[in-house]
Amino acid sequence: MITGTLVWYHAICPRQAWLMAHQMEPEREFELLAEGRLNQQEHYERSMKELSLPGMRLDRVRREGGRIIVSEVKKSTRYLPAARLQLGYYLLRLREEGVEASGEILVPKERFREGVELTQELEESVRDVLGELEGLLERSLPPPAARIPYCRKCAYAEFCWS
Repeated sequence: MITGTLVWYHAICPRQAWLMAHQMEPEREFELLAEGRLNQQEHYERSMKELSLPGMRLDRVRREGGRIIVSEVKKSTRYLPAARLQLGYYLLRLREEGVEASGEILVPKERFREGVELTQELEESVRDVLGELEGLLERSLPPPAARIPYCRKCAYAEFCWS
């Protein structure tokens, strides 16, 4: 099953998405994974309204002036393009279920907030990624490892470079 997290991983590294989709666990004690979980709790604990739906785990959902706002909390703006796709996936899935919503990306440590709407362009990008992911997940082997700027902080590095 394709999830928002897989959409996010695919935008960063298709190999990482394949490994995750095939239940390959990243290094459990990897400090950046734990830091990301704590980041969300630390900064938005009082206002958190996490919601889990099939293929989606929405970090924060709230109503604002009659509109539903879905928030994705990230540790850094470094992965903004991936976060936009992930949030676009959530907004598309919600629309398909008859729920119109807006989105926002929150990066508390950088005091960053960006509104995200499901525009035609974003929807097309999300659908392209979904098509690529479907093909990727059908493969029996992951894509070959390729060094990218994100490798040095990746919890899956042992799968690629050991």
